[in-house]
Amino acid sequence: MKDSAKVILFPNTKKQLEEEGLHALKEKRYKEALDKLNSLIAYHEGSHEIYIGKLMCLMELGKYKDAEQLSEELLARKDAHYYHYFHIYLTILFQTSQYQHLMDLLEIEFEHNMIPDMLQEPFQQLYEMSGNMKIGIDEDNAVSFMKELKEAVRDDDYLKQWNIIDNLRRIQANPEEENIRLLENPQVHPVIKTALLEWFKETGVERSVYIHKFEAMMVTQPTELIQISEEKSYIAITEELEKRAEANPSLLNLIEQLVYRYFYVTYPFTPKESDMFSFAEAVYILGNDYLQLDLQLDELNETAQSWIESIKICNSLYLSIIEE
Repeated sequence: MKDSAKVILFPNTKKQLEEEGLHALKEKRYKEALDKLNSLIAYHEGSHEIYIGKLMCLMELGKYKDAEQLSEELLARKDAHYYHYFHIYLTILFQTSQYQHLMDLLEIEFEHNMIPDMLQEPFQQLYEMSGNMKIGIDEDNAVSFMKELKEAVRDDDYLKQWNIIDNLRRIQANPEEENIRLLENPQVHPVIKTALLEWFKETGVERSVYIHKFEAMMVTQPTELIQISEEKSYIAITEELEKRAEANPSLLNLIEQLVYRYFYVTYPFTPKESDMFSFAEAVYILGNDYLQLDLQLDELNETAQSWIESIKICNSLYLSIIEE
């Protein structure tokens, strides 16, 4: 097989291939045009016009994945033809229903304010059309996801519940009454209830909801809930543990994971202020035990042992749903 990298096309051959390829494209003989243009590119004779022609052939032949990949390669060059390639790339995304990705890219471009004047209006139209199309698709998907969630709850399929709620959050679907009442159901996994609360908070649920976790009950409004990372008890405990374990990064990383997982599973319930020192002590000792640094479990009092068992349970519950 000849190595095209070492072969140079004669000028007449190059001109002939280019003319035949572009003529075939004009005549809508896309397969023939693609073969001719590929030959030119294989011999490193791919001009801007040739690559644009290849992209058009790929799109007309329904090879959108190949067209998308080639567009990304051309965009990475960041040459003078960037926005021509970008326009075609957006068209590919629109035709393959990748509306959110298209909108995300355009929002970045709008923010940088570098779009040529002649493309401002077409890009704005693409953005608006994508938004409208996405709303329709999201509404259809929401109906399907709601049905699947109901089935997953009935089957006690926690992993499926987690994935469906993640999808509902992604499309910003509005929760239904049936979803909200899951917070009261003692059979629903506590990790799932936390995911539900995050979803409700994100979508602006302002009504009071009843939450049942373990043996605790609470009435609250999701919009008023504080994120875990902003909880005073969480901040105080993590700061205390950072002081204790700052000399050992592996230990610090482990105990930070244990603390976060506990708070996530029990959310929005948190340790009382009077229990924060005992909790921090228990996490620190448990982290040492897991890393086999300092085994002191047998010497702990009943309160510390109780905290350690709770932290272990929450860690297991968290990892049973969420992979890290």
